[in-house]
Parts: sequence; C-alpha cells; structure tokens
Amino acid sequence: MGINLQKGQKISLTKDNAGLGKVMVGLGWDAVKEKKGLLGGLFGGGAADIDCDASVFMLDDQDKMNHKKNIVYYGHLLSDCGSIKHMGDNLTGEGEGDDEQVMVNLSQVPENVKKLVFVVNIYNAKKRNQHFGMIENAFIRIVDMSTNQEIMKYNLSEEYGGKTALIAGEMYRHNGEWKFGALGEATTDDSLSTLARKYGL
Repeated sequence: MGINLQKGQKISLTKDNAGLGKVMVGLGWDAVKEKKGLLGGLFGGGAADIDCDASVFMLDDQDKMNHKKNIVYYGHLLSDCGSIKHMGDNLTGEGEGDDEQVMVNLSQVPENVKKLVFVVNIYNAKKRNQHFGMIENAFIRIVDMSTNQEIMKYNLSEEYGGKTALIAGEMYRHNGEWKFGALGEATTDDSLSTLARKYGL
C-alpha cells in the first residue's frame, strides 16, 4: 500500500525508491449519482455525461511554460522529449479505478523542466452547466511501473461546487530528488487554455 496524502502534504518519490524510473500517474473521478424523481422519469434525460480531461503542464524554474507544446493532453498525447505520454481521453468517467493515466519516465524529463503539474478540467463546463460539485471520489495516485506498486495516493475530498478546473498535484525536482505535492486547488477556469494562462501561456 502506498502513502495516503492530505492536502498540502509533500513526499519524496525517489528517497525511498532508489533508481525510480518510469511511473504511472493515475487520475480518477465519478459523477455523483442523481436521484431521479417523477419529473426526471417523465421527461427523461438527466445531465449529460461529465467529460473530465486530465493534462500535464511542464514548467521551468520560474513555474512557467514557454510554449503550448509543453502541455500534454488528449490533443497532444506525447511530449516532444518523449518522457511524458498521456494514455488517452476518457469521455465519461465510467468504471472503476483510474479514468485517465499519464506515463512519466523521470530519467528522460529534460533538465530545464523542473515541475510537472497535473490538472483536470471539465470539457465545455459552462456550456453544459457542469462543475466539480457534480464529481465525487476524485483522486491522483502514482505507481512505480517497475514493481507495479502504488507509491502514493491523494483523495481530493473537498467540496468543489461551482469550480470547473482542478490543480490536483505537482511532481517536482528538489535537491536531486523528485517530490510530489498534493495541491487540490480548484478554479473557475472554463478551458485548458485559460488554465494554462496561469503559467505564462
């Protein structure tokens, strides 16, 4: 079993995992089950599926991105350096376990990349009138791919009603180690591009 983190906690990924190379970052969430009353039964429907998209921002030592190619997401699945690979978009969040996964080869992350920020936003949130208050059981976890053992997991248990984007956590270099910080910061950014503006794009 990995370490369960709370918001704001930080751990070293490499201190107790010497030679850590490839890791899988899994992100998951579930749509809150709606209780359908008589009107819901008569008129059908319910809300459209909530399409959450996980992405990675590759930041420099100033916490900035200098190019949109430094975002790995469903439209750019592999970083130019080859160290980060997004495994594809999950449109509904259905099913158990991870909804989206990102593979990171820590030994191949370029030296000028000091931090990897993992974010989740709701696709077309404003148009669909959706927000993270409609999501439950959100988490981010890291697995050592050489052993298939979970290193850590952070359950995002806060109430995020009205928020449309979530900065889940960050993996960063510090004194020769790779560390992870549990962030759990929610914003009202309604697209990946507006979220990216926080980091200089």
